[in-house]
This record gives sequence, structure tokens and C-alpha cells, in this order.
Amino acid sequence: MTIGFVGVGRMGANMARRLKDRGFQVTAVHDVNRTVATSVAQELGSAASQDLSEVTASADVIITVVSDDKAMREIFGEGDDNLLINARGKLFINCATISPQVHVEVEKRAEAAGAQALEACMASSITQAREGSLYLMCGGTDAAFARAKPVLEALGSSVRFVGAAGEAAKVKALVNMVMNINTAGLAEGLGLGAALGLDLTMLREIFSQTGAASRVLETDGEDMQNREHSCFFSAAHAAKDSGIALDLARSLALDLPLARATKEQYDRMVAEGLGELDKSGIAELTFKNRHKHSGDRV
Repeated sequence: MTIGFVGVGRMGANMARRLKDRGFQVTAVHDVNRTVATSVAQELGSAASQDLSEVTASADVIITVVSDDKAMREIFGEGDDNLLINARGKLFINCATISPQVHVEVEKRAEAAGAQALEACMASSITQAREGSLYLMCGGTDAAFARAKPVLEALGSSVRFVGAAGEAAKVKALVNMVMNINTAGLAEGLGLGAALGLDLTMLREIFSQTGAASRVLETDGEDMQNREHSCFFSAAHAAKDSGIALDLARSLALDLPLARATKEQYDRMVAEGLGELDKSGIAELTFKNRHKHSGDRV
């Protein structure tokens, strides 16, 4: 089973490295950033394909890790170069966090081209991608899931089939929405603690042993305290993903005030040029005297 990759940024490149380590042949990679694609291709001993159709031609399975709905529609579009050219018999595993409806569209386009598509939404980060310990939520047909399983099990420690196309994307949107709310809440708690003169190491320890405990406290709490925001999951992606969840809520006439307020905070980071900080960087907005606007809303 040969593998092609479209999108070899932080996540895609580490997934490709993991599959190579597990004995899969990564035949081609493609990225809008040609420099990145060339570097990853040289490392993996694969081709840096300039055209999307070349990736499809070179591999049995094509894994896509792109940024948003627009990018997904472009690579599976109807232009002169797209992944569905001569795609009969191919399997596409689509890992980006995008709108559920776009996953449904891609599955239909793939089927019309004689191919299969599976969404494999990831609830993990860069380290897990490299280690093969991703949490994967999959949506599509039973046949596509069964065919993809050897690849998925090499990438993830937990591989869960959720249902038809679009269903896994709904779950992923909710996972990230709740994670983002928890991150914003933690930043406010630590920011207030710092302003009160509390020892933040002590405060984090007490949080961890009480109702304030969370997975985000484990991954981001110390980083917020130390202003260490190296990017594992960017503020820009947090804004996008919270937006997907809010769009789903609006379609059902459901009001989600916490999700809305959290997205506003991440949108604020993006607007101020902080979008490529890790999501933990939201603490820069809540700690007193850290940021040019800190305290504006007190």
C-alpha cells in the first residue's frame, strides 16, 4: 500500500514520518509551500509533486491534511489539476478539521470518480502524530473504513468509527469547541490568580486536584504561566474550529454564548497578529500588564 500526502505542515509531515517508520512507502508529497514539500520529500525519499494529480497517480492511498473548507474544495475541485483526475480505485483519507458538509461533498465527488473517501478527524497534536498515538474519529462508508484501517492503526492509538460522512467532523467540531472554551477559562483563572498575587504553581496544583481540573490544565497551564507559546495548535485554528461549531449551532437556532465569547477572543488574537501562537497564547490577553489591551474589559 503506497501513500501520498497533500499538506505536509506540522501535522502532515509527522504523520508521513510515522508511516515511513512503520514500513509504508510514501511515494509523493504536495504542499502549497514548495520549499516545505521539497524538504519533507528529501527526508522521506519521495517525490515532491508539483501537481495534485501526480500525487494521486503515484499512490494507492492519499492522505490530506489541509487548512480549511476552501483548501479542501480546491484540491477536490474541478479545475485543471485536482486529486480526482484518474482517481478510480484510490482511497482518500481526509484529516483536516473542516465543515461536515464539505466532507459529504468530497465523498460524493470521490465516488463519482470511482474512488473512496474517508474522514479521519484528529483529536491530538504534533507529538502524537509523530509517535503514532493520534485519537482518530472516522466517518464514511464501512468499506472505506475497513480499507483504511491498516494505515489508521499505524497513525493512531485509538481509531473510532463514528458513522456516515460528516458525522466525525461534527464530533471533532464539538471536541475543539469545548477544548477552546476550557483553554479560555483556564487563562482567565490563571490571569486573575496572577493579578491577586497568588503563586501560580500552587494554584495549578490545586486546580488539578479539584473541579478546576482539565486536560487543558495539563497541556497548557504551565505554558500560560511561563509565557511559552510554541505552536502545537494555533490560535488561528482555534478560531476557525470554534467557528465551525458555531455555524452548526446557528443552523439549529441554538445559542452558545461561551463558544461565541471564546471565538471572539481567538479572533482578537488573529486580528492582532498573534494567530500563529499556540492556543495557550490566549493567556496573553487575560494576564494583567502582558498585553497592550490587557485590562480593557475589566
